[in-house]
Amino acid sequence: MEKKCIRVPLLEQADEKALELNGARFDVNTVNWPSAFPYAPIVAGRIGRTADSLLVSWRVSGLDLTVRNTQDGGTIWEDSTCEIFLQAPGCDKYYNIEVNAAGFLLVACGTGRGDRVMQAPEVMARIVRKAEVKAPVDISDEVKTWALTIRIPFEVIGLDPSKLPAKLLGNIYKCGDKTAHPHFLSWAPIDTPNPDFHRPEFFGEFLLG
Repeated sequence: MEKKCIRVPLLEQADEKALELNGARFDVNTVNWPSAFPYAPIVAGRIGRTADSLLVSWRVSGLDLTVRNTQDGGTIWEDSTCEIFLQAPGCDKYYNIEVNAAGFLLVACGTGRGDRVMQAPEVMARIVRKAEVKAPVDISDEVKTWALTIRIPFEVIGLDPSKLPAKLLGNIYKCGDKTAHPHFLSWAPIDTPNPDFHRPEFFGEFLLG
């Protein structure tokens, strides 16, 4: 399977306007498990970077709006959630950053699903979020539209901003494990029999050069 690739532009400012005007557009629209989980909300976003941070935004339109987790470090993936997984080339570990519609997040690091190490609260707190949704909320069978933007300091994912690699490996996701219409969408396709985002062999490439 050929790797998907996106060039991440350098932004002059670390703000939403700069990201909207100059960030690279992406779509999270791959339904990898259509038989079991056919539902697909509309999900698009933009990605860009500054000298010291990665910026990512998502816009979601679809059924349900669920935020039960109202603090960092919870079971974020069960809510209406957007995610980005990131890995430095040559490193066996990767970071999963999962953010629900209200901006509460989970950050962990490891080589696979079975050995995740949750990052400290003060580390997670360094990720800046802007979310429109107020929690808690649990709405089913109604179409809702919402947006989310995060800024991830490169140091949070183990990178020295002065020595960035030419690219990062990773994937971008949209999920809602315990929403009324569970769904598991990805930017880069995943070839597994069941939903599993923790598969770095299917990561695409984010070009930073």
